[in-house]
Amino acid sequence: MTEKKNFIEHAKDGKILSHKCINCGYLSLATVYFCKKCGKRGFDDFVLDGQGKVGTYTIMTVPPTGFEKYTPYAWVIINLDNSDLRISGFLPNIQKSGDLPIGAAVKVVGFDDRGIVLKKL
Repeated sequence: MTEKKNFIEHAKDGKILSHKCINCGYLSLATVYFCKKCGKRGFDDFVLDGQGKVGTYTIMTVPPTGFEKYTPYAWVIINLDNSDLRISGFLPNIQKSGDLPIGAAVKVVGFDDRGIVLKKL
């Protein structure tokens, strides 16, 4: 299975596949080929629970082509718990900024044509 497909399968299960450098232990998303910290190649898979806190977001009321049926929604950057990693994802049914305070707890709940799908906890 390719890295991308493996990453998607984990996201469908609410997890985030990451890589831990075998040289220095630095944690990266599974989509990297070289360690950002030491520059070496060689990783062990490391699966993170897909929970985190909202770092920032934008509410989409005028969506890009193909996403009209999903509006309104938020495109969210989350800081994953127990790591320094951040990911972005789709959070449905967010209509205004008061619906999603910065720091709110969210979780990965799937992956589909929108990308990573999140749920507010």
